[in-house]
Amino acid sequence: MRFIFVFWIFLLITTLFAEEGMFPLSEINKINMKQAGFEISSTEIFNTEAPSLSDAIVKLGGCTGSFISDEGLILTNHHCAFRAVQQASSPEHDYLKDGFLAGNRSEEIEAKGYTVRITQSYSDVSARVLSHLDTVKNFARRTQIIKKRIKEIVKQAEAAHPGMRAEVSEMFTGQSYVLFLYTYLKDVRMVYVPPRSIGEFGGDIDNWEWPRHNGDFSILRAYVGPDGKPADYAKENIPYHPKKYLRVNPQGVDENDFVFLLGYPGRTYRHRTASFIRYQESVRMPFVVDWYQWQIRTMLEMGKDNRAVALKYSSTIKSLANTEKNYRGKLQGLKRINLIAKKQQEETVIQQFIQENLQRSKQYGNVLSEINRIYREQENTAQHDLILSYLTRSVNAVSLARTLYKSVQERAKADLERESPYMDRNWQSTQKRTLRRLDNFYAPGDKTILMELLRRAAALPSTQRIAVLDRIFSLDQPESVWQAKVEQAYAESELFGKSFVRNAFNWTQEEVEESTDPFIKWVVALEPELKELKKQNEERSGALNALSARWAEVKRMYQKTAFIPDANGTFRLTYGHIRGYSPADAVYHFPQTTVRGILQKNTGAEPFNAPDRLLRLIGEKDFGFLASKKLGTLPVGILYDTDTTGGNSGSPVMDAKGRLVGLNFDRSFEATINDFAWNESYSRSIGVDIRYILWVIQKYAGADYLLEEMGVQR
Repeated sequence: MRFIFVFWIFLLITTLFAEEGMFPLSEINKINMKQAGFEISSTEIFNTEAPSLSDAIVKLGGCTGSFISDEGLILTNHHCAFRAVQQASSPEHDYLKDGFLAGNRSEEIEAKGYTVRITQSYSDVSARVLSHLDTVKNFARRTQIIKKRIKEIVKQAEAAHPGMRAEVSEMFTGQSYVLFLYTYLKDVRMVYVPPRSIGEFGGDIDNWEWPRHNGDFSILRAYVGPDGKPADYAKENIPYHPKKYLRVNPQGVDENDFVFLLGYPGRTYRHRTASFIRYQESVRMPFVVDWYQWQIRTMLEMGKDNRAVALKYSSTIKSLANTEKNYRGKLQGLKRINLIAKKQQEETVIQQFIQENLQRSKQYGNVLSEINRIYREQENTAQHDLILSYLTRSVNAVSLARTLYKSVQERAKADLERESPYMDRNWQSTQKRTLRRLDNFYAPGDKTILMELLRRAAALPSTQRIAVLDRIFSLDQPESVWQAKVEQAYAESELFGKSFVRNAFNWTQEEVEESTDPFIKWVVALEPELKELKKQNEERSGALNALSARWAEVKRMYQKTAFIPDANGTFRLTYGHIRGYSPADAVYHFPQTTVRGILQKNTGAEPFNAPDRLLRLIGEKDFGFLASKKLGTLPVGILYDTDTTGGNSGSPVMDAKGRLVGLNFDRSFEATINDFAWNESYSRSIGVDIRYILWVIQKYAGADYLLEEMGVQR
């Protein structure tokens, strides 16, 4: 495998390096394609002069998708379409439980809030972003300047390319920045979604685990205006015709076959220091795991006997559970490979390298100690900062009130001075997103979450107390006092009505200050503390950006090699093979599962409750041209050693010729640590075999017309 960690085991060091496997666009043409296993060229993957595979790959919210027809069909994961399905569902039309199939295009349902981005070009803008910043000594000011320059670049790019979306991404912290231009489609609709008992068979028990037997896929369609240009949802819109769409290989893949993925992986942190890893391992991730577990238990209990409430919470629970288990996997992995110690050993050797040369010592001698100091400071205020942060994220009433309050503050500024959600280019979507949140608002649950955060705030040590919460809620008094204030606020507030919110978006500063809504008043009181937290974070971020850039410089000097930047939500390629692995002594996982596993796992009770119709069809063994000759039955899941992370959900798995053979949706539990470290021996990604997807569409859904549209040859 090409993307490996190299263990340097000598007298001086034992450390772990990643030869990054998520190749950005700028690095694709440096790959020896034939030697790697490709039967296509790099220009067939990305090409600004002619249609290429990249034109078929889309960024779909926080996921990836791919066009699979010339009529705008998009294949992505069931869990990526989950929010759209949840928003369209009700107890009377429970598409989460029953699935959804549009019999024709007029029956396709709007996927509210979903957008599609297709990468068109990229260019290095590092010089423009970083020009003359060496003279700026105030780190918070440095952060603000960088943010404003990025906004200027984005605004200029979008003005020069009407209808497109621009984005500047930081490739190496504090060092390099790239401008990406995207085609931006705003009308996305649901076409086919299997029932949850297929798309999420195994539920959270199987999540981040192998072997897997779920059909984690859904089909959407992108639309444009009658003139062919991007447009908001409208009945008269027409399907988008992509420059390129993926051809399906219904023969699928076998063990050891070459595969590659294209997509938009989220964030990795492989070039960070030991102090960053320590903060994540000892402070932030344990806090998040505990907090998310508490919320999941609470929401499940509230929806247990009320399907309407369960539907409201379903998307949130799924998101929380996914992160919670991912973090537990990371924590286990960090301990298993002892990554902090390995990072520290690496840093000790590099620090010795720095001290060996007077010039290097002057330039880089204090870089590591300063980075360590900042993370120690962050640890010292972490509980205060995290509770304050989650107060504005987990409590919908507080979050909504703050959005309204900040909209008044930010919209009064010049556009480039505003925070991103309140800029002209984002303002309409911010309002729509805020109003959609009200559809899932449930006051009893929101009150319960707020009360739990107040309990945690009241238990903070004196050095980390949140003074403004102590004042607002009288946290030194018995809990019944806080409870009364919270109950009164939810009873009196008008914040949960859409007409009130629409009107509040147009408030003046005077109207905000005169508002008697309790949540608005609380947010006004909280804002100075939140601004101070933001300022503190900007100072730390600015300092870490500058220091990390210098650390990367000296690390390159020591290693005498360049390394590929961490994933950051931009277009990437990774390649490997269908391959099993050994997660423990005397245990080996084969890289393919079949429908036999569905029969073996099925209990009839959630989450192992495959539909009766599916079980009957499997029993009939009518797999036709989709059966695997080697396995003697229908494949379901595939396992491969490509390098992926969050955001690769929905990435197409392609064969050496660039044909679709699977759909990526997960990693093994051992591979949750991929964000920090990757290793060929245990890092495995998981996908749905294209043959199972096609079989479910054809036999279970009876949607032959979709196979015909995809051009599937039997």
